[in-house]
Amino acid sequence: MILLYVALTFAAFVVLFPFIWMIITAFKQPGTEFSSQILPSKPTLENFKRVFTEFGFVRYFLNSTIVAVSSGVLATLLASLAAYAFTFKNFVFKEKMYGLIIASMMVPGLMYVVPQFAIINKLGWMNTYRAMIVPHLANVFGLFLLRQYMGTIPKSLIDAAKMDGANDLQIYGRIVIPLSLPIVATLFLLTFQFHWSNFLWQLIVTNKENLYTVPVGLAMFKQQHEELYTLKMAASAVSIVPISLIFVFAQRYFIEGITRGAVKE
Repeated sequence: MILLYVALTFAAFVVLFPFIWMIITAFKQPGTEFSSQILPSKPTLENFKRVFTEFGFVRYFLNSTIVAVSSGVLATLLASLAAYAFTFKNFVFKEKMYGLIIASMMVPGLMYVVPQFAIINKLGWMNTYRAMIVPHLANVFGLFLLRQYMGTIPKSLIDAAKMDGANDLQIYGRIVIPLSLPIVATLFLLTFQFHWSNFLWQLIVTNKENLYTVPVGLAMFKQQHEELYTLKMAASAVSIVPISLIFVFAQRYFIEGITRGAVKE
């Protein structure tokens, strides 16, 4: 057991070391980030101040919040509605259609970039929030995850609700979603995290600085002859705060959703 704890402690340190180095570097004086001294001799908050005042990080933070929250809510809503239909409704070619949708997960995501860009450009959505949000609302993985979880809900509850006169919207909102809350919260967290850290697509559809998100803004922390490492670490430290807070408050649902939603009993 002692060897096991030692091994786990070492593994945890290896995993957490980049975060520890990021936090320490964020408080260092510019130009001392690679000094032999591990802890800063004169900790400073100047890096965080410059991030928010000189580089417009507040605007990047706001843009990322708008995109990630909107995408998370809408994608989770659409996936849950589709999962409800595929789980509790009967229609023509139901299983074949579901299989075809799931098969699309085998197509690499980069294959969609060019056609999505062509559609966005044709619609005139470049440099808008719609371009950053709408193309990724169809979440096939979310559909799969929610359907697997909803399949564990007893059909007797649905039949009893129908006998009491409940319609599909009432069954969905008052029975299915409350019972599926762990996996719904999990899907929202995963979707939020994806859009918060999405760099490539946001860079493609925006070329205006006032629409940059956090990942794109981090890439701009660079001068012509200098790498601003201390500023990058300060900005990176701030950028992980929303993800950390959401996970802390929703970790119970996240863990339960991951452990129960991936298999069908």
